[in-house]
Amino acid sequence: MPQLLAQGAPAPVLTAPADASASGTFRIGGEIAVNRLGFGAMRLTGEGVWGEPADRAECLRVLRRLPELGVTFIDTADSYGPDVSEHLIHEALHPYGGILVATKAGLVRSGPGGWHPVGRPEYLRQQALMSRRFLGVEQIGLWQLHRIDPKVPRDEQFAAIRSLLDDGVIRLAGLSEVSVEEIEAELRDRYGVPPEPVKNLLEVARLRTVARAASIGDVAVQGTMVRFGPVDLRESQQMRLMRLYPGTIVKEALHTILVPRPMTARVGGTPVRDEAVLRWASDLLRAILLDDIASGARAVEAANSASSTRHTERSA
Repeated sequence: MPQLLAQGAPAPVLTAPADASASGTFRIGGEIAVNRLGFGAMRLTGEGVWGEPADRAECLRVLRRLPELGVTFIDTADSYGPDVSEHLIHEALHPYGGILVATKAGLVRSGPGGWHPVGRPEYLRQQALMSRRFLGVEQIGLWQLHRIDPKVPRDEQFAAIRSLLDDGVIRLAGLSEVSVEEIEAELRDRYGVPPEPVKNLLEVARLRTVARAASIGDVAVQGTMVRFGPVDLRESQQMRLMRLYPGTIVKEALHTILVPRPMTARVGGTPVRDEAVLRWASDLLRAILLDDIASGARAVEAANSASSTRHTERSA
């Protein structure tokens, strides 16, 4: 298990390098290499991500500067404007010269700041075809489902994406703003029970999500303890923490708590690892910092289970 379990707080703001290639590269879908530092094109619009920008010429100037800065990835969506962002990108950069323009569909707009998921298969296909036309490409390099529509069966939405891939409308497909549970459900539907390395990755993703919600910047193993921070506890939270996780050390001056690392048994046990310790850390954050009663109940159940194990060992 890596020393650093999760990093949930937003990354510090850094000065952009003169060349985006300094950020390193990665391959999207294992196929298309791009520099890690890309450009998000949502704000190339009017207020509330609606309508034309106040200064169209300046938006075009910004876009035309991207190749000079080594940017090889642009993220946009049909709903940015709507359509305004895609049109500006086409006007400024077509035929793109090695830049991957990724777009999305699945949200409709009702006005400035209004966003509503629509995942009907015919709508998704229509929007992908329109984006292909607006961007002026024969095939969209990366197209993403902007949101999973809860009113449309998930499989129908994914089948629409599959048809876009099969028909060559898009080269690669992705998902935007999906939960870990939705990803896991899709993996199980397609491939069965995930192998242990995949389960561990899913738990890391869950922990990062919970840590971000709880404003926790780091979760790390420190000897026989697990450190969480920054943490500022209310009195009721501190009482719950001490009741559910005996032996915890609260370092108020450092805004940190040190919680005993869970063991497979209180006597003769070994530290829990991988998926189990990640799930334990997520439950702790939910129970203590997010006031999740169900997670607190799981912690009590785990403590009682450990106590029963200890009692059985002593009786033997």
